[in-house]
Amino acid sequence: MSDGRVLVVDAENAVLGRLATAVSKALLSGYKVFVVNSEKAVVSGDPQMVVNSYKTWLEIKTLRNPYRWSPKRPRTPMAIVKKAVKGMLPKDNWRGVCLLKNLKVYVGYPEYLKKYEVVRFAEASSARLSRGFITVGEIAKMLGWRY
Repeated sequence: MSDGRVLVVDAENAVLGRLATAVSKALLSGYKVFVVNSEKAVVSGDPQMVVNSYKTWLEIKTLRNPYRWSPKRPRTPMAIVKKAVKGMLPKDNWRGVCLLKNLKVYVGYPEYLKKYEVVRFAEASSARLSRGFITVGEIAKMLGWRY
């Protein structure tokens, strides 16, 4: 891992959509991005409504062979955050696939990343949320993630 353009982003108390936007812009700028504490990112909205929408998303199947061909739905906090970022990268060319390889998402804070400076995006802060919100870790637990 080269130390050239590395960005370590702390997802604690960051709104997931805004965090994903900032991370995708950093990936497009050429950075290698590590997202730590992915289970502490928040999704705004009524917690029960958010969980129900994720559970409804899990029930969608295909007609042919739903056990083999149904779309892969993320259940872990790492996969939920990575899928949010993937949705904001280019989809119609190979560049988006290559950029996604420069993204690593972790639960917690790995020891070998502590030598880098941690970045928190001010525009992604959840401090201005006045209504309800739920963390990605709580969503993942309700979807069946065991940690």
